[in-house]
Amino acid sequence: MTLSIERARSRKPITWLTILGVLLLPAAVGGILVAALQNPTERLDSMTAAIVNLDDPVTIDGQITPLGRQLASGLVEGSDDLDSNLTWVISNEEDAADGLADGSYQAVITIPEDFSAAATSAGQAIADGGGKAEQATIKVTTPEDGLVADDLITGQIATVAASTLGTMLTEATTENILVGFTTIGDQIGEAADGAVKLASGARDAADGAAAIPDGATQLASGASELGSGASSLASGLDTIASKTREVANGAGALGAGLTEGGAKLQQNVAGISQLVGALQGATASANQAATQTSGLATTLGTMAATCDPAVSGQAMCDDLKAAAADAVTAATSAGTAAGTLSAKQVSDGIAGLPGTFSTLATSMSEAGAGATQIAGGLNQLASQGIDQSAAGARALSSGATQLSDGATQLADGATELATGLDTLATGTGDLAGGLRTASESLPSFSESESTSLASVMADPVTTNSSMNTIFGPTAIPLLAAVVLWFGGLASFIVMRAHTARTLTSRRSSASLALRAFAPAALIGAGQGLLVALIVQFVAAYDAAAWWSFAGTAVVAGVAFAAVNQALVALFGGIGRWISALMGVLAVATGLISTVPGWLAGLGAALPTAPAFAGLIAGSGSAVAALVVWGVLSLVATTLAVTVRRTTSTKAVLATA
Repeated sequence: MTLSIERARSRKPITWLTILGVLLLPAAVGGILVAALQNPTERLDSMTAAIVNLDDPVTIDGQITPLGRQLASGLVEGSDDLDSNLTWVISNEEDAADGLADGSYQAVITIPEDFSAAATSAGQAIADGGGKAEQATIKVTTPEDGLVADDLITGQIATVAASTLGTMLTEATTENILVGFTTIGDQIGEAADGAVKLASGARDAADGAAAIPDGATQLASGASELGSGASSLASGLDTIASKTREVANGAGALGAGLTEGGAKLQQNVAGISQLVGALQGATASANQAATQTSGLATTLGTMAATCDPAVSGQAMCDDLKAAAADAVTAATSAGTAAGTLSAKQVSDGIAGLPGTFSTLATSMSEAGAGATQIAGGLNQLASQGIDQSAAGARALSSGATQLSDGATQLADGATELATGLDTLATGTGDLAGGLRTASESLPSFSESESTSLASVMADPVTTNSSMNTIFGPTAIPLLAAVVLWFGGLASFIVMRAHTARTLTSRRSSASLALRAFAPAALIGAGQGLLVALIVQFVAAYDAAAWWSFAGTAVVAGVAFAAVNQALVALFGGIGRWISALMGVLAVATGLISTVPGWLAGLGAALPTAPAFAGLIAGSGSAVAALVVWGVLSLVATTLAVTVRRTTSTKAVLATA
């Protein structure tokens, strides 16, 4: 069945099949493009990629760390954010190269030998306090004849996997650093507490040391006095020793005299004259001995009474007491002898002179022996007791002098010690304050806080974008606008922009323009509706969004038909060429924002620009702009038809 629509550049009539082909062309092109490009991540398993793991694991704190193996495992397991994953094959270098060459693999991920060492180098440098940190890298290789987007998809997946592993390592390192801050802060706090205690102890020690100089000075003074007293004691003991020797000499002489007198008296008992003379001499000697021994006994008694065992020694004091007792005995004996030899006794006891003399001789001998014994004891006392005591007193005096000097030095040293301890206490207090400030200045985190902070610090900026669409949410509106544009171009590749009978027709130019536009407008509206229906199957818009999309698509199909009619009407075949360029320009400026400014300006001036904007989000201004383009295009077509209806005589004759 033919239609009354004229075919362009052919006399063959247009059939409903032709109209159906033009109507379905944008829907078919759009459906194919949308189906191929929409949500490519849902079909990632159709791509096969090889993983070549050359990594040598490292050992950290005695634990083997195979980060290359972990990265390979992460690639194979995939991400929870994606609906599918590439088909990964664990391979080697030779197999991977062969697979790229024969098309078995669309990509090869190579993990180098030093991957683990480089990835952990930063953490090791921090732990060791030095060292060089290196960045771990992986190599993504695709075949030279690979498809356009394969590199993008493979590289993006590898980048995300490497970034995730890097974030995990950074989190672990940062968490250790934060925990280290807390530990250091706690330890500095403990050090501050210890410094406070040390400062307190140093202050107490300084106070105690400040009291030492006074005591040491008093000790030095007492020791000096002790030295002087000990020196005086030594001098006195020397004098006592000298006098004791003199008394001993006297006692010795007395003993000798008494012994000799007794012997002679014993021999001369028969001679009265000799006896009287001897008695007189003996009496005198006895009196003298009694006096001397009495004085010696008194002296020794006084010395024994004043003897200090702590100074002179217990032995010397005991010897003095014994000597004093012996002296008392000798004095008693001498007194007895002297009393016995008194004149009254002689005169009274002349009758018993022989017995008396015998008794007297015996007493004198005993007295002489006692005096001799006293003399020996006194000499022994002087040599072993008093001289040693004097030597000890002199040694005590020397020691006391040294003690005084030492105590004086102690006082001076204690003064310096007190000053030093005070300085130490002040400095330690300042140290405690500084440590406390440092402890409070260092951040402190709990385990959960450290983990949370480390996670944020390792990945401080994130985005809610995803890999679910390769061109983003505007891909479908762009494709829809472009296919509708080329649908309008296809209409006027098949149909004429105006009738071939324009010159002879009696209809008005506007009527001729609208007559040619009407079928193209209907086809454009149908194209818009079909594209909207196909898009709905893929994008699943809600009702309001789809009605807005469908309405804009219908208006755009009609407007694009009008614009393409005007281009063909004005420029003929060149107009179709211009329309194709406009479609390509719409694609180029709609894919990416980095096109040159002049090119972006041209794209914004095209009729596809308001259609693109309206298909993204329903807008009255976009629809109005499309209506304006349509009206202006119809006006231009009408003018072109009007021009075609005028001719010259020469042209008429040429056709005759």
